[in-house]
Amino acid sequence: MTAKRTIIAWMLVVLLTGICAPAAFASGDDSYNYSYWGEAVPAPDPYRADRAVYGEDLGIEPMSGPQDLYVSGAGRVYIADTGNNRIIVLNQKLQVERVIAGFEDGGKSDAFKQPEGVFADANGHLYVADTQNRRIVELNADGTLTRIIAEPKSSLIRDGFQYAPIKLVADKAQRLYVISRGSYEGIMEFDSGGAFSGFVGTNRVKFNPMDLFWKRISTKKQRDQMEQFIPLEFNNIAIDDDGFMYTTTVEENSSRPIKKLNPSGVDILRSEGYFPPKGDIGTQDTGSIPGSSIFADVTQDESGMYSALDSKRGRVFTYDKDGNLLYMFGGLGAELGKFRSPAAIGMLNEQALVLDKDNNRLTVFEPTRYGSLIREAVTSLDNGKVEQSSAAWSGVLQLNSNFEVAYIGIGKSLLKQGDNQAAMKYFKLGNNREKYSEAFKRYRKEIVMERFGTIVLCLAAAIGLAIAGTKFVRRRAAGGYYSEVGALKNPFYTMIHPFNGFWEMKFEKKGRIKIAVGIVLLLVLFTIIKRQYSGFVVNFNNPDALNSINELKFVILPFLLWCVANWSLTTLMDGEGKFKEIVMSAGYSLMPFVVIYLPQTLYSTIITTDESPFYYLLDTVAIVWFVALLFVGTMTVHQYSAGKTVVTMLLTLVVIGIMLFLGVLFFSMLQQMISFAVSFYQEMSFRFQ
Repeated sequence: MTAKRTIIAWMLVVLLTGICAPAAFASGDDSYNYSYWGEAVPAPDPYRADRAVYGEDLGIEPMSGPQDLYVSGAGRVYIADTGNNRIIVLNQKLQVERVIAGFEDGGKSDAFKQPEGVFADANGHLYVADTQNRRIVELNADGTLTRIIAEPKSSLIRDGFQYAPIKLVADKAQRLYVISRGSYEGIMEFDSGGAFSGFVGTNRVKFNPMDLFWKRISTKKQRDQMEQFIPLEFNNIAIDDDGFMYTTTVEENSSRPIKKLNPSGVDILRSEGYFPPKGDIGTQDTGSIPGSSIFADVTQDESGMYSALDSKRGRVFTYDKDGNLLYMFGGLGAELGKFRSPAAIGMLNEQALVLDKDNNRLTVFEPTRYGSLIREAVTSLDNGKVEQSSAAWSGVLQLNSNFEVAYIGIGKSLLKQGDNQAAMKYFKLGNNREKYSEAFKRYRKEIVMERFGTIVLCLAAAIGLAIAGTKFVRRRAAGGYYSEVGALKNPFYTMIHPFNGFWEMKFEKKGRIKIAVGIVLLLVLFTIIKRQYSGFVVNFNNPDALNSINELKFVILPFLLWCVANWSLTTLMDGEGKFKEIVMSAGYSLMPFVVIYLPQTLYSTIITTDESPFYYLLDTVAIVWFVALLFVGTMTVHQYSAGKTVVTMLLTLVVIGIMLFLGVLFFSMLQQMISFAVSFYQEMSFRFQ
C-alpha cells in the first residue's frame, strides 16, 4: 500500500510540475543556425518568451488586428491597433501612457480609419499612416494635430494609382518616406513641407527569360494579356540614427528581401556571411512549409545588428552588420513564444517585442545567456573592446561549439591584437577565407622578415641544384648514356610534340597501354591529393563529404565512357583507330593534369585570396592543353581531317549522354524488378505461413 501511495504521489508531482511550469519555456529548444555547408545545426535558444501582453492586461479593450509597432529612442512603444482605429502608446514598462483614437482638426473631431503604420521621431512627434483615409497624420507628443498630408498629386505618379499608405518613417531632416500598397515604383519621399518629391529605392524588375522571349514574338493583343514585368513592392521600412533605411520586400524568392538604402535609394547592405540575409535557406529541411522566407518587418539594432520577422514560419532572424546570421527564434503556433500571423517587431533595449495580429497580442522576449553573450560579443568588437569581445565569443562557444560565427569573431579580435597565426586558426574554423587570407598575408610577411636570409639561401640552393641537374642530364645524353629512353619518354614528349608523339604511338608502336593506365591512376591519386590538401583559400570541399573511392568515378568513369563511346562511334565512321590506340591516346592526353596538379596543390598552400587567380589559371591551362592533345590524338589515331575530328568528338559526348541515360534506366528497372521480387516473396511467405 505504501508503494502504491508513493507512485501516486510522484505522478501528482509530475502533473503539477507540468501545469505550473513557467510559460517562458513553453516554446522549447527549437532554434538553429546554418553552417557554412548549408546544414541547419541545432543551437541554444537566444531568446525566451517572457510574457504576452493583451489589451485586457493594459486595462483597455482587446486589440483587433494590430498591424504595426514602433519603439522610439526614448523607450516608448507605439502600436497601430488597426481594427480598433487607434494608436496605443506604452511606456518603457509596457504600461499604457495614452490611447489616441481621434484628434481635433480645425475645431472638428476627426478619427483614424484602419491605420496600418506608426512612427515617432526624436521630438515625440507621431506620424500615422491612416491607410483607409489615404493620408498621413502628424501629431504632437501630446496627441494634438500638427498637420495632415493628403494624397499626393504629381506627374511622377502613374494614372490609376490608388494611394494607400501602410508604413512610414521620418529622418532627422523631417523628410518622410512612405510605403503605399501597390506602389511598385518604390518608396514615396515627401519633403519637410509635406510635398511629394519622388520615388527612391525602386526594386529591380524580376522576370523569366522564357517569358521575355515569348513577349518578343507575341502580338500586341497577346502581350497585353500576359503578366507584365513590374518591380517588387516594399512592405515595411525602418530607419536608423544615421538615416539609412532598412526595407523588406513582399514577394517570395526575392534575391535580396532585405535592403539597406542610403538617402539616395542605393542598397548598401553587406552580405559577407555564408548566405545572403534572407532567412531560411534550406527550405526543404526546415519544416513542411515550402518556399523561402517572406519578411513582414525589419528593425535595426545596436552596433549595426538588425532583426527581420518571417511571416511565413513565424521566425525572427538576427544578423550583424556584415550579414552573418547570429541567431533565430520563434515559430508558428498558439502557445507563448509562437505566432499565428506575426506583423511587426521592435527592440526595447535587449528585449524583443513581436506583434501578432491574429492572436491580438504583444509577445515580450528576454535574451538568454546565449543570446546576451552573442550581443555582447558583437557590440564589444564594434566598440573596439577586443578582449571583452573574445571573452564573450568564448562563452558562446562553450554553449554552442558549432557556431562558426563565434570563431570568426574571435579571429577578428585576435587580428586586431596582432596575433595573426592564432587568427588564421580561428578564421579557418569559421570557414572565413577572406579574413583568413588577410591574417595569412600578415603572418607570411612576418615570417619573410624574420627569416629572410634563410629563405634566400634555400632559393639559391634550389636554383643551383636545378642548373647542375640540367647540365648533368645534358652531358649524359650527349655521351650516349640515354640513347634510348623508350616508352617512358613518350608521354612527356607527346605533351610538347603532340603530332609527332601520337604518330609514333600509332605507326611506330612506341605507346604502351600500361603507361596510359598508369597516367590515369596517377591522375586519380593527384586529384584526391588536390581535393583534400589544397590550401584553405581555394579549397571549398566539405572534409566530411570527401571520399577517396568516389574520386574514381570522376576520372576513371569518364575515361572509360570516352574510350567505349569513341570506339563505338568511329567504327561506324570509318575510323582507323583500334580500341587499344584510343585508350592510349586518351590516357596520354591526361598528362597535363598529372604534371600540373601536384605543383598547383603545393602553390595553393602559400597564397592568399588575391593571388588565387593564378591557381585557377593553371586549371584552365591544364584543361585547354588536355583538349588540344585529345583533339590531335583522335585525329591522328583515326586519320581524320580537323573538321571531322571536331564532329566526332562532339558526337562522342552525345553518345556518352545516351549511355548514361540507358545505364540509369537499366538500374532503375533492375531496382524495381528486385523490389517486386522481394515483395512477391514476402507476400507468398505470409500466405503460406
